[in-house]
Amino acid sequence: MSSLDNPFFIFAASLIAQWLAAYAGDYARKWARPLEADERQDFDTVRVAALTLLGLVIGFTFSMAVSRYDQRKNYEEAEANAIGTEYLRADLLPADDAASVRTLLSNYLDHRILFYMTGDERKIDRINADTAKLQADLWSAVSRAATLQPTPVTALAVSGMNDVLNSQGYTQAAWWNRIPAAAWGLMGLMAIACNLLIGYGERRTSASVLLVLPPILSIAFFLIADIDSPRGGVIHVLPQNLISLSQSIKAH
Repeated sequence: MSSLDNPFFIFAASLIAQWLAAYAGDYARKWARPLEADERQDFDTVRVAALTLLGLVIGFTFSMAVSRYDQRKNYEEAEANAIGTEYLRADLLPADDAASVRTLLSNYLDHRILFYMTGDERKIDRINADTAKLQADLWSAVSRAATLQPTPVTALAVSGMNDVLNSQGYTQAAWWNRIPAAAWGLMGLMAIACNLLIGYGERRTSASVLLVLPPILSIAFFLIADIDSPRGGVIHVLPQNLISLSQSIKAH
């Protein structure tokens, strides 16, 4: 798991870096020539502009994280619908093939739930390998039945299985679709620069004001990282639709 998958690391690293930047700016102010009145006005303009730009970038990045989170939720729902539909369409296959497909689909459904619920990357690799094998077995089962009975009815079962396999691929792509590291680097540099400006432009002898901005920005970074990370942090996409489908299948 990379550092970007750990929102707590993002919070701690950004908080420390911003505090150091703020106090570095305060230290530079104490040793530099005091700003003249006209220079102070220009400096305040630059500082406000930098903070405004940082706020816009954070808002845009938060929007990116939320859209990716919603995409992962939508694909979980689509997976559940595809598996549930194919489970019903298994009735269109010959009896032996239908029973085999249902058993494989039930096992496949359990693995898809594990994919969402497991946080250990080592276990995920194993789950993905087992899922790929189940996909091959499922496709083999329906394609064999379609070959023996190439009718429009069996074609519906084949089409439904194709949707099941495609939905897993869409889900995996959505989980890989993360905020780029370059965007994180840009936000980090902008936050450090803004804290340098805050520290350098502080007029009071007390530096308590330097403790305000870093925690606020770090909390924002934590929330963005948490929403953007599928497995790290505390906000996750729960497979509620898949679990409900599994319970429904086992109840019958």
